[in-house]
Amino acid sequence: MMPGTATHPLSPRRPAGSLPRRCLAAALRSVALASVASAPAVWAQEAAAPTRPVPLFNRWQEDWSPMADPALRTRPGDALKYIALDAGDPASYLSLGLNWRERAEYNDAVAFGVGTRRDSYLIQRVQLHADLHLGQHWQLFAQLEDARDYGKRSTSPVDRNPGDLRLAFVAYTHALEGGTFKARVGRQEFAFDLQRFVSVRDGPNVRQAFDAVWADWETGRWRFLGFVSQPVQYADAHPFDDTSNHRLRFSTLRVERLVFGNQELSAYYALYARDGARYLDGRGSERRHVLDTRYAGAARGLDWDLEAMAQRGSVGAKAIRAWAVGTRAGYTFAALPWRPRPGLQVDAASGDRHRGDGTLGTFNPLFPNGYYVALAGYTGFTNFIHVKPSLTVKPLARLTLMAALGLQWRATTADAVYTQPNVAVPGTAGTGGRWTGAYGQLRVDYGFNANLTGAIEAVHFRIGDALRQAGAHDSNYLGLELKLAW
Repeated sequence: MMPGTATHPLSPRRPAGSLPRRCLAAALRSVALASVASAPAVWAQEAAAPTRPVPLFNRWQEDWSPMADPALRTRPGDALKYIALDAGDPASYLSLGLNWRERAEYNDAVAFGVGTRRDSYLIQRVQLHADLHLGQHWQLFAQLEDARDYGKRSTSPVDRNPGDLRLAFVAYTHALEGGTFKARVGRQEFAFDLQRFVSVRDGPNVRQAFDAVWADWETGRWRFLGFVSQPVQYADAHPFDDTSNHRLRFSTLRVERLVFGNQELSAYYALYARDGARYLDGRGSERRHVLDTRYAGAARGLDWDLEAMAQRGSVGAKAIRAWAVGTRAGYTFAALPWRPRPGLQVDAASGDRHRGDGTLGTFNPLFPNGYYVALAGYTGFTNFIHVKPSLTVKPLARLTLMAALGLQWRATTADAVYTQPNVAVPGTAGTGGRWTGAYGQLRVDYGFNANLTGAIEAVHFRIGDALRQAGAHDSNYLGLELKLAW
């Protein structure tokens, strides 16, 4: 929310489509399995307190105007967190900030070891930003990034982005027709819901940004938004060489509504247009029409998030007929020690059933969040059926432990097994059975304070016959992470 504007339960001062503040604690318990929102709920309580602000997942959503009160500026560096521009207007200020992430990863069979070797490396991401607020209506935000990998055998655009412009946009907020109008123009991030299909891609070293024009209007329990965008194409040849991807366009119209109290119902239409698309059973210009619906909420200890997506259109001469569903639910025993939350996640996405015909059934996960399944990257949200029971506990207010068992099948044996984001494993299409394998996942999240967090994640994947016949191997992943936000 821009300083001085009216608060709305669906305000884009949070990721688009996330639950209102009164549902935030339950939503955090659910998203803890995906980890982008797995920070202990105590941070949400701190962020909600009308005192000192704290860093947020999306730094441009922060409001440091309370620091106009000198009594809150008591820590080293506070003189840079709130630089007053107009003594008579606390909403006019400049705030500087820093993100620093270090993650060490070990993977003994990248892509299940098909044509790859084991890998161990360090990835590092440093981001510096300036957030300028000019009164209640205008915001200018810019962020620089230096992302590097050390010791990684195979480097891709999601691993390295040394010395480049991460974000740069102008935002405007104004009351309009009984609601609030907001717009952003420039290089920005956006994410929907649990980030199954539209995410900021926080797992890899380089997050996904878009050069876009965004607008939304909020009134009462409704929110309407739309944007047109080109994803940023990352390069690491020299500093400031990132560009808009002119071969890919992504545009969306979305509506959100609070129902039955604070439960959320949303739907959107998107056009995903890509030149030179390549699938196992289709190549050419891709024009994919996307229809998505979602229902999420929390009540009496139960939390749930249900989403379904249909895709139509064409790739070259092929007609697209693809679909996906994602479900996650859990129950928190708040009165018991450690607040145990047993949960169940069930997902499915279509594959191409008949090669050589006029239809392409391979689901495109768009801009998926790898955290949603596991950080290891072994599973893509394409041609799969996924059942994942889990248990999350909180021995301490700042400590969250999660253990899960994932069971996976292919939706059709005619299509391949896919790794993240939607990379086909060579030699798996049309061979073997539907059983892909099973994995165990352990994750620990700890918040040292509101600025420093740590996480450990381990995954062991035992493959099925379809992968073994392709020369794949059982796989192990270990990641250790520290994140500093100032």
